[in-house]
Amino acid sequence: MADLTNDFVAQIRDAAAAKCPLNIEGSGSKRWYGNQVVAQRQLATTGHTGIVEYDPAELVLTARAGMTLADIEATLAERGQMLPFEPPRYAPESTLGGVIATALSGPGRPFVGGVRDFVLGMHVIDGKGDVLKFGGHVMKNVAGYDVSRLMTGSLGILGLISQVSIKVLPVPVATATLRFELSEAEAIRRVNEWSGKPLPLTASAWEGGVLHIRLSGARAAVDSAIHQMRGVLLDVPGAKIFWDSLRDQTHPFFCDTHEMNTNQTLWRLSLPAIAPSIAADRLQGATHQLIEWGGGQRWLWSDARGDTVRAVAHELGGHAVRFNNQHGGGETFAQPSAALMAIHRRLKQTFDPQGIFNPGRLYQGL
Repeated sequence: MADLTNDFVAQIRDAAAAKCPLNIEGSGSKRWYGNQVVAQRQLATTGHTGIVEYDPAELVLTARAGMTLADIEATLAERGQMLPFEPPRYAPESTLGGVIATALSGPGRPFVGGVRDFVLGMHVIDGKGDVLKFGGHVMKNVAGYDVSRLMTGSLGILGLISQVSIKVLPVPVATATLRFELSEAEAIRRVNEWSGKPLPLTASAWEGGVLHIRLSGARAAVDSAIHQMRGVLLDVPGAKIFWDSLRDQTHPFFCDTHEMNTNQTLWRLSLPAIAPSIAADRLQGATHQLIEWGGGQRWLWSDARGDTVRAVAHELGGHAVRFNNQHGGGETFAQPSAALMAIHRRLKQTFDPQGIFNPGRLYQGL
């Protein structure tokens, strides 16, 4: 265990005095996510490690930001517990701070909640070098603004996340995966129909005419759902490989077969689950889709223009993120409205008055 808080405070105060931009990151496993940061100095959190507190009975773990996700999950596994939001493990050295700063969740997101839903509190070092403490160790302790959740997903532009308390859950007693051969529209319809019934659904994924459904919970509930839904039951090791490949984005859909075409970009579309199919002719370009979250998250490889993809997502009631921003350049996230951008600027001014933290990573100008 190593507490580098005082070192971080000194680095931040020095950078603020010199008005020198800082690039904050952990292991760098998600460096490609977001806009490129132009900074003169690097502040790495990887040495700031250790589990500060873990109470399995209360389902709460507190750890420093540089603690690796692998070590945290190994500790939880010893007590039969897990991070229910299934953050992607892009590399063995991925850190807790990166998980919180990016707020990326895995296949179970619509059924159990996302990263923000499990953040109880955190310590943050602001742009003046002050250590701020928000939240606590229980769910019902929030008064006023929930700053811990504000920091979650902010990509480090507001402050350095140094310590986080998160809620964990027990590993389900039973898990099973069913396979169905269905069209895209029928798959989305079925998942939404099943989601309205008392079935223990915890993940869904459709690609290339095949739908996978994960069931988790009490053994009796899982067995009953298998009997009702009547899909093809996958073997347990094969099912784990499949869901891990989606969680960590090592599934063939995400791999280099598409990246060899440098005109294609991987987009993540957040849409209403019942939104209609995104046909290739709608984008006027080649497309390939993988659909998760019952239709709510749609991964799309496309060579269509960025503004076209964003316009289609907006028309369907959602938004699009340029997920692999190494291709084509441009903004990772759609520019917010003027009113919302004004709020972002006020928050940035409050937490980072000299503008030294990860400038431009979330939006240009922040």
